[in-house]
Amino acid sequence: MALVNLTINGEKVAVEAGSTILAAAKKLNIKVPTLCHMNLHAVNVEHTNASCRVCVVEVEGRRNLAPACATPVMEGMVIKTNSKRVLNARKKVLELLLSNHPFDCLTCDKSTACDLQSLANEYGINVNTYKGFEQSNYDVDTSSPSIVRDPAKCVMCRRCETVCNKVQTVGVLTGFGRGFPAVVSPAEMGPLSNTQCTFCGQCVAVCPTGALTEKSYINDVWDEINDENKTVVVQVAPAIRVAIGEEFGMPAGTSVTKKLAAALKKLGFDAVFDTDFSADLTIMEESAELIERVTKGENLPILTSCCPGWINFIESQFPDMLNLPSSCKSPQQMFGAIAKSYYAQKIGKDAKDMVVVSIMPCLAKKYECSRDELAVNSVADVDYSLSTRELAKMLKSAGIDLNDMPEDSFEDPMGESTGAADIFASSGGVLEAALRTAYEKITGKTLDCVDFKEVRGLEGTKEATVKVGDLALNVAVVSGLGNARKILEKIKNGEANYHAVEVMACPGGCINGGGQPYHHGNSEIITKRMEAIYAEDAGKAVRKSHENESIKTLYKEFLGEPLGHKSHELLHTHYKAK
Repeated sequence: MALVNLTINGEKVAVEAGSTILAAAKKLNIKVPTLCHMNLHAVNVEHTNASCRVCVVEVEGRRNLAPACATPVMEGMVIKTNSKRVLNARKKVLELLLSNHPFDCLTCDKSTACDLQSLANEYGINVNTYKGFEQSNYDVDTSSPSIVRDPAKCVMCRRCETVCNKVQTVGVLTGFGRGFPAVVSPAEMGPLSNTQCTFCGQCVAVCPTGALTEKSYINDVWDEINDENKTVVVQVAPAIRVAIGEEFGMPAGTSVTKKLAAALKKLGFDAVFDTDFSADLTIMEESAELIERVTKGENLPILTSCCPGWINFIESQFPDMLNLPSSCKSPQQMFGAIAKSYYAQKIGKDAKDMVVVSIMPCLAKKYECSRDELAVNSVADVDYSLSTRELAKMLKSAGIDLNDMPEDSFEDPMGESTGAADIFASSGGVLEAALRTAYEKITGKTLDCVDFKEVRGLEGTKEATVKVGDLALNVAVVSGLGNARKILEKIKNGEANYHAVEVMACPGGCINGGGQPYHHGNSEIITKRMEAIYAEDAGKAVRKSHENESIKTLYKEFLGEPLGHKSHELLHTHYKAK
């Protein structure tokens, strides 16, 4: 590709033709502030509507300042990113944005993680210079069990709209109104609960202000912990251990598995367990279901069911294909069902006196807890789901710093896990874990090399043919609901012949879940988390779910066998068109 030569702040640089000034500046490690701009490298989507004008720069020969995020480079361009005119303009833009913004930073859920707040601090804005149109007449939308919308804090960057419509293809959010009152919202400012929102939380992840946040259940969980009549147990999803360290200043991809176990015990939970245990349990049931369907040649391809955002999507968008997802509950829900039956019996407690709390990277998990289908005898499998960010807040409020924690272990009998469970956190991990077990169940032979690298990586769609003895399994892995839509349409139209397809709502999988620490567009953070997850797997002595001794004991003492009567009663569910 042809190169374009230009000068930025006196430094020469050559960039590809078609690049923006912003991209050129980054090549020189020159920081140009942005607010509305967003580059989602993992899904190859760049949001460049240039609505905020925070990134303006001075281009020699031009009368007006140019938005760096949307202005293509030209041969011989001379650019200044830090002139007095530029700095004054950016400050003025920020002051005007703040003129129409609530000044409740001390109580805002995104305080210290808000891009607008950070920029205001960088540019020394400490007074409300202008007063704009009052947006306080917009009600805060708390109708969703997962997401809170505060339209008064919307700056019309439209990042959420791009993610919802272009990346996830759900189509819930759109611009509403004109001028000062304009906001991004569901159609006609309706409540989020009345839409086909999947609650994936990717809109929350990219929102630069407190306009979109998660619904918090921290106070509810504290109340349960302090209730002497309740036995409160907690489970931690695999994606948490490679991300929560970021909230405590650790480098991205730092694994804190054993420190996390110690910290949760200090919070006062009665028992601290690992969702990895129920991930192994999921593989026992789902691999058995895969083998059964492949053997019978029925309801293929089997689609994974671990991700509630994805399940919400197929229920609303492709209701005629609901025979394809696995009937297995997610690891979160399987854990709750076993905790309130098998574990409750072991400790002599009634299920109704048990409280199960989940720490999840996902906001859709909050909704999943409330589904009527995910209960046994009218007792919910899981009572509360907290995000990674919520757990970090709980720890900090209790004076617990992960950096200072000793190492400890999860408790028995639901704390033992294999490497196969760890990789559930990353796109491709569920399928790989299932293949490890299915191979040995089908062939009766030992699988020496357990790494199915062809299904790994952050690409939105991966396809492979995997040899399992004499059987050639055609498989696919997709992450991001837009990619899921493409795969489903191919299957529906008879253009694809798969045996199994893994689907995750969030691009890259749970490591990039809507409840994870904000990465502010730095895709390298996602890569680091992925690498850490596979390192966890590689470091385990046991890497196949069916070799988990605690899982073997569970079936021997309680469940009987995969897909048996007890398993169906506790571990399987059904789906419904929405």
